Amino acid sequence: MKAASKAFEALVARSVEHALALCRIPSPTGFTKAAEAYVESALAAAGFSPSRSAKGSVLCRLGGSGRPLVLAAHIDTLGAVVRALKDRGRLRYSKIGGYPDLNLVTETCVVHCRGGKSFTGTFQPVDASAHVNKKLGEAKLTDENLEILVDERAKDKAELLELGLSPGDIVSIDARPVLTPSGFLKSRHLDDKASAGILLALAEGLRSGEIRAGRELWLLFTTYEEVGHGGAVLPPGAEDLVSVDMGAVGDDLGCDEYRVSICAKDSQGPCDWDLTTALVEAAKAAGCDYAVDVYPDYGADADVALRAGYDLRHAILGPGVYASHGYERTHRDAMANTLALLARFVAS
Repeated sequence: MKAASKAFEALVARSVEHALALCRIPSPTGFTKAAEAYVESALAAAGFSPSRSAKGSVLCRLGGSGRPLVLAAHIDTLGAVVRALKDRGRLRYSKIGGYPDLNLVTETCVVHCRGGKSFTGTFQPVDASAHVNKKLGEAKLTDENLEILVDERAKDKAELLELGLSPGDIVSIDARPVLTPSGFLKSRHLDDKASAGILLALAEGLRSGEIRAGRELWLLFTTYEEVGHGGAVLPPGAEDLVSVDMGAVGDDLGCDEYRVSICAKDSQGPCDWDLTTALVEAAKAAGCDYAVDVYPDYGADADVALRAGYDLRHAILGPGVYASHGYERTHRDAMANTLALLARFVAS
């Protein structure tokens, strides 16, 4: 990326701060009110007037005029719900979002009850003691042989009920966010809180004048992306929608943890040719380290908007994130490259 001003570097730092703060807020799909409030507060502090949709998505006009453009990130995350209370005093779970059960083994969590109580716990294999269960590593990992141990004295189902636990309680996976001295962000749920942090920093840059809007610009923070219906609400007249999500790392992809990835095609088909080309040109003009990638197993809010019947151009981009849907990692450089691309793009 081209040499950045101190003001831009400060915005990159703010994007990291926002991302880490959002990662600390539990927000599995269906349990996002605290994350919604954080985003609203950050936008209001920057001088904007956000609003919420019926489903809790946060929508905010940042200014500019003509050819309305929407940049969307999601603030809901993977998680689980309590499926059943077991006779042994354990919990059976059902996943929220698409991820392998492998990524739950020994993860700590919080169970959020409808009455307002919450309990810490851990995802563990059934019969998890290696010194006792000699076949511990042989079983296929599913919700039948993984369970949640709540950190309370509960020997049976009746004692779980007495604590206030119930089927349908939400389970958030502890994010454990870390920023290393070398610039790596490590956390659960960087998908998509890294990009949500970038969009909040973009709003602050527009308010300070470091970034300008060459057209009418909106931000959208959705709350049901992980289950496939987040991006179904847009401002009237929207012409272009860019999902600012993440770039997955692996296989034959050009993206890594330091670049911004521009998606040419996802699981739903090609992104708009002209809009994607405009993003590539903005990346080149900004001197960004970028890659153009194809993600056959990837979906984003832009796809949802199209299925909802919106007639608009769509594109997808995001910072490179390794170990997607697990304990993820990206780098400050990927955040900076993404912010620089967006700053150049929205100015055109």
